[in-house]
Amino acid sequence: MAGARRNAPPRERVLAAAMEMIAERGLEKLTMAALGREVGMSSGHLLYYFRSKDELLLRTLEWSEGRLGAERGRLLAQGSPARERLDAYVDLYVPDGRGDPHWTLWLEVWNRSQNADDDARDRQAAIEGAWHRDLVALVAEGVSRGEFRAVDPDRFAARLRALLDGFSIHVAIGLRGTDRARVLRHVREFLDDGLLADT
Repeated sequence: MAGARRNAPPRERVLAAAMEMIAERGLEKLTMAALGREVGMSSGHLLYYFRSKDELLLRTLEWSEGRLGAERGRLLAQGSPARERLDAYVDLYVPDGRGDPHWTLWLEVWNRSQNADDDARDRQAAIEGAWHRDLVALVAEGVSRGEFRAVDPDRFAARLRALLDGFSIHVAIGLRGTDRARVLRHVREFLDDGLLADT
């Protein structure tokens, strides 16, 4: 991955390095000085690009979400049944385990959003909105094809995402008694109970 970062445009190289540092060393080790050493830039140069650590974290999240969004788009565009694609969506959503770097970053940005300006809040809402729109479209497709029972896609998606967020936080922080496999079982039961068309 380091070779790919060197050939990337400077901002993308910095964002990739930030995400890699979170994955390898944890969020607490991600400082402007440490990131600057990693990418061969001064802290001042990084501040020129990003203005603050909050902005760096949000841009790193947007970069990571762009990659996840592309992967989500590929999964959802497949011609498989809606339920299979819904399971793929859930698999992509739920963290891999304790300390998952994407979820670690997401939780930090959420926490910092209490004091964020309107622009930062709008950007966070755009990230959330993309996940929500894709899920609504998938549920609506399943309903229209008769694969799912007749539910309101927007309401069902809002409830499912709330469930996914709650469970995902448990997995990401390593809450005892909660692991990815157990969460996926709970979510699949919820989907079976809530969506499977009556036969």
